[in-house]
Amino acid sequence: MDLATHYATGPAEDTRLTRTPHGRLEFLRTRELIRRFLPPRARVLDVGGGTGVHAAWLAADGHEVHLLDPVPSHAGQAGRHPGVTAGIADARALPVASSHCDAVLLLGPLYHLVEDADRARALAEARRVLRPGGLLAAAGISRYLSLLETATTGTLTADREASIREVIATGAYDGHAGFVPTHWHTAAGLHGEVADAGFTGTTVFGVEGPAWPALDVAGLARFAGLAEPALRAARIAERDPALIDVSAHLLAFARR
Repeated sequence: MDLATHYATGPAEDTRLTRTPHGRLEFLRTRELIRRFLPPRARVLDVGGGTGVHAAWLAADGHEVHLLDPVPSHAGQAGRHPGVTAGIADARALPVASSHCDAVLLLGPLYHLVEDADRARALAEARRVLRPGGLLAAAGISRYLSLLETATTGTLTADREASIREVIATGAYDGHAGFVPTHWHTAAGLHGEVADAGFTGTTVFGVEGPAWPALDVAGLARFAGLAEPALRAARIAERDPALIDVSAHLLAFARR
């Protein structure tokens, strides 16, 4: 299934970060980390930004936000958020002038681009459109997500073991637990790809921390009471080399 078909027929993208406890935690932590690094009133390019879930709060924070996504319906929805402009584009060929942006977000492209060369091209394009000293925020999915999720929910069956071992070993996710085939990272692998693209000061953070599988088991009804301890745990573990990869997502920050 190609990307456009998946997003046209699968669960609504604009509710992805609200319909599960770990999605809500991912949203809170991603926003928290980006706010930590983003300068005031920045010119932000949100590449692969979907329906504008992050673009909306960035615009509300006072940033100038332009979103690009390869799925036309996503770009259409995103452009309806106040203060957000949107267009259709591929992360590997950005219709943006060189050195135009203060910050570039790649919160989806690096896992959808399964070939090494395509991820390198997307990172090179992000670097091209950033001004000198500009900020990159690039997300990856952890190779351990499926192991932790299926083990916690009781869905780690014998027939899934080979696929889970494969994604841990190689990063090649075959869609065994839903979603389209994608490339999943380790923190070290994400760091290496960003640094190899010519960025400096690369730092990778674990987004959700170690509590996210337990939140899903507890359910949405208990999220409000459990969110703050989970956030505290995520902050404690965010750069711990023994724990960073247990986050469902990883987020790299670097400078051009």
